[in-house]
Amino acid sequence: MRLLLRAVLGAGMFTALAASAQPAAVELTLARLDCGTGFNDQRRFSDTFAYSEPRVAFTFSCYVIRHGEESMVWDTGYQPGTNPSAPKVSLVEQLAQLKIRPEQVKYVGISHFHADHTGQLASLPGATLLIGEREWSALTAAKPMTGANVAGFAPWISGGGKVEPQAADKDVFGDGTVVILRTPGHTPGHQALLVRLKEMGAVILSGDAAHFHENYENNGVPGFNYDRAETLASLERIKQIQKNLKATVIIQHDPRDIDKLPVLPAVAR
Repeated sequence: MRLLLRAVLGAGMFTALAASAQPAAVELTLARLDCGTGFNDQRRFSDTFAYSEPRVAFTFSCYVIRHGEESMVWDTGYQPGTNPSAPKVSLVEQLAQLKIRPEQVKYVGISHFHADHTGQLASLPGATLLIGEREWSALTAAKPMTGANVAGFAPWISGGGKVEPQAADKDVFGDGTVVILRTPGHTPGHQALLVRLKEMGAVILSGDAAHFHENYENNGVPGFNYDRAETLASLERIKQIQKNLKATVIIQHDPRDIDKLPVLPAVAR
């Protein structure tokens, strides 16, 4: 009986020690950066003549995800001074408010290659570029696809930066908390981002899968999108993820979604 008791106590102590040796859950935060504001012609964003407003507010957002000691930037907005919609404060200056230096950014994830999402990309040349495989192919072709901001990718195209073209979804940190979602349609290798926060819950950053609430809610497809059918399939995928995870969808260009995240330097957890 004593031997059995010792064995049980010993097993209990071993279990307790093993449990205490397990690493604590990694802290995960999400912050929105102001990467530009302006206006756009909403009529451009439906190929079925769904909209009539010639001038609506339009935002350009960047995001920072901190996963423990590691940092990731999602999209980089316009470069300050390049156009009236460009931000007044640079990405690097806003990172400083979070006490992050450019060289500390491990990953820079890009929804797609347009200049309003890649304008400040070159300020993070040491980060590993996470980009859709078809996007990278279209960007680096002998004749790059129209609209691609080739100059912004110079550090990676030249071979000076590390790039990981994604053919499918990407579990960025390997624990399911930050997942790049394959959502082609707006461009060939367009991506969205899923961030699963402990307190706020799941958040989906749309990239340009949709530009306004109206696009998202009514399956509006801009006439300039790369592929209509892929756009609709990607919208349906995002909606199903939103439903299944009870996720908050943030449409990056819609100013109505700015308040879904705290104002910098505050972060969502």
